Amino acid sequence: MSVIAEVRIPPDDFELGQILDLDEVSAIELETLVPSGDVTVPLFWVYDPVDGVLDTIERYPTVNSLTEVDVFEDRTLFRLDWDASQDHLFQCILDHGGQISSATGASEGWDFEIRFSHREALSQCRTCCEDAHISLEIIRVYNPTDPGVGPWYGLSEPQREALLLAVRMGYYDIPRGCTTEELADELGISDQAVTERLRRAIGAFVRHALLTPEPEA
Repeated sequence: MSVIAEVRIPPDDFELGQILDLDEVSAIELETLVPSGDVTVPLFWVYDPVDGVLDTIERYPTVNSLTEVDVFEDRTLFRLDWDASQDHLFQCILDHGGQISSATGASEGWDFEIRFSHREALSQCRTCCEDAHISLEIIRVYNPTDPGVGPWYGLSEPQREALLLAVRMGYYDIPRGCTTEELADELGISDQAVTERLRRAIGAFVRHALLTPEPEA
């Protein structure tokens, strides 16, 4: 049975984390990751980029080009043509059949959600990362359709904490009983991190509570 691993990795431990410098933005969210020959093309959101961040990214030796796809007031969607062959993290994931479902970079590190075909593949990937001197902290491992996943319906502890707090403080009430800034103050994280955590929490809840396959008759 496949497993999903939620892991945290320091930005300096993998090349894409070094390219997308978190000192120059408030948060980064991977939208999708498309392999194309020897080139891996990520689409990613950059929140509140500072002036000059594009030049910094484009100067990185393995970056072929960087293109703006969509621009909004607080975030920009970029397409990055990048040679991932030197990024040991991505090679370890791909070599062991891992599929990246999501990735978000913030001041505390990069949080990845990765699906593996079985636990042994995850274990092998972790060993590969250790050999490459990549610090991979496993937050949680679970079976995506396992009825024993528990009452949290696929939520990680931080996601559950944020979602419960939002409900208790009236964030989903009409009119709203609080703002994301107030939630951020309570949780001790950034406003943008709260928004992303709630979005991922709702996505996880829907996948595990509403999209779980019906048992066979």
